[in-house]
Amino acid sequence: MSRVLICFSLFAALSVSMYSTADVPQLVLATGGVTGVYYPAGGSICRMVNRLRAEHRIRCLVESTDGSVYNLKKLRERDVNFAVVQSDWQFHAMQGNRDFAGVGADKTLRSVFALHSEAFTVVARADAGIRSFADLKDKRVNIGNEGSGQRATMTWLMGKLDWNFDVFKSVHDLNSADQAKGLCDNKFDAFVFVAGYPNSAIKQATTECESVLVEVKGEKIKQAIRDSPYYRMQDIPGGIYRGNDEPIKTFGVDATLVTSGDVNNKLVYQLVRSVFENFESFRKLHPALRTLDKRRMTKAGLSAPLHEGAIQYFKEADLM
Repeated sequence: MSRVLICFSLFAALSVSMYSTADVPQLVLATGGVTGVYYPAGGSICRMVNRLRAEHRIRCLVESTDGSVYNLKKLRERDVNFAVVQSDWQFHAMQGNRDFAGVGADKTLRSVFALHSEAFTVVARADAGIRSFADLKDKRVNIGNEGSGQRATMTWLMGKLDWNFDVFKSVHDLNSADQAKGLCDNKFDAFVFVAGYPNSAIKQATTECESVLVEVKGEKIKQAIRDSPYYRMQDIPGGIYRGNDEPIKTFGVDATLVTSGDVNNKLVYQLVRSVFENFESFRKLHPALRTLDKRRMTKAGLSAPLHEGAIQYFKEADLM
């Protein structure tokens, strides 16, 4: 899917004609696929920023992208100045390992705040005979597009289980916007997705065709989670998706907002202030944001140091 740059004022029905682009500092926020949670979460952040634009004269734009790994690379290249990323890939970018081994540690990476929890989710066709994660062997599996956090996390888990791509009948790389249709069109038997809930792609898959959510558990998986500072065991609550009446055991991460240390303190401060001083309005903009807690957002899943602009606001608001 091509990258699309959209001013979130389209969603919020806000006017962009108050100032010319040249008059207004801009922040560009990289998110994910339009059917995921990153895109509306990033849009919700921009909505909070843009509603106060007459006061701070900052214009926020949201960009649909290929996902966490892609976002971290583009942030490092200064193609964007903010990004929503999985907490595990924030950690790896800071350490310069896994997908970032070739470029080394990003010492300029800075945290802004944490967002919602995300679950590693496996959705399978009901007729595929997949009742556990181990049942994915010899099946047709969509692991996500290059640059996505879901593909990177799936590859990490496969390594912990001593799997390679040969264990599957076939491997597919549709992005998050296309994977539900691919499942229902019988192009593959299952897809994996790291997503906050509820998620529109998973809702599509569970309503448009007969599909099930698959538990991700087992001793090797539990040990891998225990050994990782950025993962934790969690449940996908029951009742969110059709056919998912009981909680589904899996593991998860946090979605996090990150930036670069050389981004202006004022930009970061005003973004954080715009969200936290309109917090109840912000939480109502998407179901995945409803359980957010201000104090948890200052630390959960944040392996990169906090940006000075964020620290300034958090201290003023007595949140640290």
